[in-house]
Amino acid sequence: MRLGRLFWGAFTLGAGALLYGALFETERLKLERRTLRLRRWPAKLDGYRVAVLADPHIRDERSIALCRRAVAMALDEGPDIVVLPGDLIAYWKRGVLDMVREALGELAAFRGPVLAVPGNHDYAAGDAAWLGPALEDLHVRWLRNESVILDGVNWVGVDSELAKQADPYAAIMQTDATLPIVVVWHEPDMVDTLPWGPELMISGHSHGGQFTTPWGWAPGTSELGRKYLRGFFPDAPVPLYVSRGIGTTGPPSRLFCQPEVTVLTLRSAV
Repeated sequence: MRLGRLFWGAFTLGAGALLYGALFETERLKLERRTLRLRRWPAKLDGYRVAVLADPHIRDERSIALCRRAVAMALDEGPDIVVLPGDLIAYWKRGVLDMVREALGELAAFRGPVLAVPGNHDYAAGDAAWLGPALEDLHVRWLRNESVILDGVNWVGVDSELAKQADPYAAIMQTDATLPIVVVWHEPDMVDTLPWGPELMISGHSHGGQFTTPWGWAPGTSELGRKYLRGFFPDAPVPLYVSRGIGTTGPPSRLFCQPEVTVLTLRSAV
């Protein structure tokens, strides 16, 4: 009898936490302004600002509304560039491309560059390549193992490792060796496989744990998002920033792990 009461007590507590997280925590979008001091970051680009919109997981009206809030919050900061490090959608279904256009629509008016890379969920029940036309309509560069020079920076976009599509070396081989390199790769733990040379890698995927204790411990983590869970890791093989992301995966809930819009100010460490 006592075990039964404990079980139902724990069940009720867990269900209540999930409901609270779904109704409130998922909506508490937080703006993270971070200054990253990077070795070898050029003085002429000191103060360069990057807005990061990770893991919107667009799938329904609620996720669209949250993503639109995140885009507006990022653009209000006046960044130099906007970066989307994957998992734009939760999974492929009818009408999802129209949802993407609605959720990210304000990016089309942004005067600076916008780039995006695929995450593993962009392959769920479909192919990330199908996102290309919708992103092109919004003037978003869709990088899949490619490099592009924007604002005097080599931006290297790597495809999803979990989808078995990643080829970072092909992308890095395209870079201009005289310019700094920033890698955008969905899965943060893959930073350990990068060759020496990039100044920074930007990732999402982990959701910061999504459900954590008040002191930040995450009982459950994502494959390739366990070692580097959230925040800045200056001593990783390549300095790494991992966003907690905007949306959710699994239960549409969060606990002690607010969704995040990030503005990174990049400065030289010397």
